[in-house]
Amino acid sequence: MVKTMARHRKNVLHPKNLLRFGVALALLITGLWLHSSTTRLQAETEALSPLAQAPRFDATLARHLPHPQDSASFDTSRVPLIQTFAPGETLGTVLARFGVEGAPARELGATLADHVDLRRLRAGDPYSVFFDEQGQLEAFQVAVANRGRIRIERAVGDSGWRDVWHPFERRVHLQVISGELEGSLEGSIQLAGGPATLAYRMADALQWDLDFTRDLRLGDRFQALYEHVYLDGQDRGPGKLLALRYETRGSVLEAFAFGEDGGYYDGEGRPLRKMFLRSPMRYSRVTSQFTHRRFHPVLKVYRPHYGVDYGAPRGTPVRVTASGTVSFAGWNRGGGRTIKVRHPNDYETAYLHLSKFADGIRPGRRVTQGQVIGFVGSTGLSTAPHLDYRVKHHGRYLNPLNIKSVPARPIAQKDLPEYIDWRDVLRRSLESGTVTPLETAGATQLASLRSTPEAESATTASSSQASTAR
Repeated sequence: MVKTMARHRKNVLHPKNLLRFGVALALLITGLWLHSSTTRLQAETEALSPLAQAPRFDATLARHLPHPQDSASFDTSRVPLIQTFAPGETLGTVLARFGVEGAPARELGATLADHVDLRRLRAGDPYSVFFDEQGQLEAFQVAVANRGRIRIERAVGDSGWRDVWHPFERRVHLQVISGELEGSLEGSIQLAGGPATLAYRMADALQWDLDFTRDLRLGDRFQALYEHVYLDGQDRGPGKLLALRYETRGSVLEAFAFGEDGGYYDGEGRPLRKMFLRSPMRYSRVTSQFTHRRFHPVLKVYRPHYGVDYGAPRGTPVRVTASGTVSFAGWNRGGGRTIKVRHPNDYETAYLHLSKFADGIRPGRRVTQGQVIGFVGSTGLSTAPHLDYRVKHHGRYLNPLNIKSVPARPIAQKDLPEYIDWRDVLRRSLESGTVTPLETAGATQLASLRSTPEAESATTASSSQASTAR
C-alpha cells in the first residue's frame, strides 16, 4: 500500500504531468479573463446613453462637412438617437433615462398626449430623442398612425415644451400584378412584381371562401389591383386592395371593394363576408383533423378529437372567427388557456392551448370577427405550440372545416347599377394588366374607400399616379 502511494506521488510530480496541469490552469485563467472582458465590453456597448462619453458632435462631424469652416453652424439637435420601447417601458421611464423627470416629464407627457394615446405605446414602437450641445434632451419625437411625426421640443428660454407637427407627404400608386403560384404565395407575389405583404390583403379579402392554410395549389393564378403607399418617399407597402381574381382547381373567386365600409363583393354583388371565417389564423397548417377516434399524443389512448389543430409558432395571433361575446377566458384543464365565444343562433367557438390572451379579453367582452383574441401556445395537454379550434351548434360539436356560412347582407338594389359599373372598371384593369383611370371612372367610390379605417394608410394628399407591374 505504501509503495503504491509513493508511486502515485511520483507520477503526479512527474515533469510531464506538471506541464499538463500548468497548461490546463493557464487556459482556465485565460478563459475567465476573456469572459470577464467580453461581459464588460458588451455592457459598455449596449449602454442606452453613451452620449456623455462621446465626442462633441461638431468636432466629430466637422471633418465630413463639405466646408469645414462652417462646422460651427452645424445643428446638433438634428442628429437623433433612435430607440424603441422595451417590454414594460413607459414614457416616464424612457424620459427618466434621458434626465427628464418630475414636472418637466409630466408636462412633456401631457403635450404628447394631445396627439398620441400614450396607453397604445407598445414594446417595439420607435421613438427619437434629440440632444443639445450640452448633452441635455432637446426634443422627443414619435410617429402617429402613418399620418405624420409629432416632435415635442423645449420652448425658447427653457420655459416648458411646445409641439411641432410634421405631416407625412403621401403618394398612392395604383398597381396591377398578375402571377402564378409557384411556391409560397408571398414569393409568387414578389415574382409578379408586387410586395410580399400583399398576401395578407388577399387573405383578408377571400378569408370566408378560401383557407390560405390548406386550399392553395401550385399553378393557381391570381390578378390583383391595389394601392401602393409612399410616405415621405418611403415605401410603406400595399394600402387598400381594390380588386382580386383568384383561380384554383377550376373555380374562380373574385373580390371587389365597394361601399363606405370597404367590404368585398363577388361579381354578382353578393357579399364575401360570412358568419364564420374559414380559419382562425391567416397562415398555419392543419396538424390534426376533426375525428371521433384519435390517438392522444399525451394520454396515449384513443379518444374523440372535436376540433381542428393548427400548427403555428408560439405567439402567432389567433382571430375570433365570428362576432360574439366572450363566455370564458381562463384555464380549462387539458385545454390549458382557453377562450370560448358565444355567437348568434346558439353557436359557440373555442380556442385552446393559448400562450396568453389579448389585452382586455374577459368574460362579457364583445368581440368582432377577425379581432385578435389570443396567441398560440402549448398550455395544457400539448406536445408542441398549436391551436385547437372547436365549434359547437346547439351543444353539438361540428367539424369547423365543413361549416357552410350564411352570407352578410347583399348590396341594395338602388346601389347595384353603380356597383356593376365600378366592377366592370376594375375587371378591365385586371384583364388588361393596365390601370384604368379610376379617378374619372369612379371618383366617388374611390374616395369612400380611402376614407375607411382599413384604408387610412392609403389616404393621399397629392394626386394619384398609375403604374403597372406585369
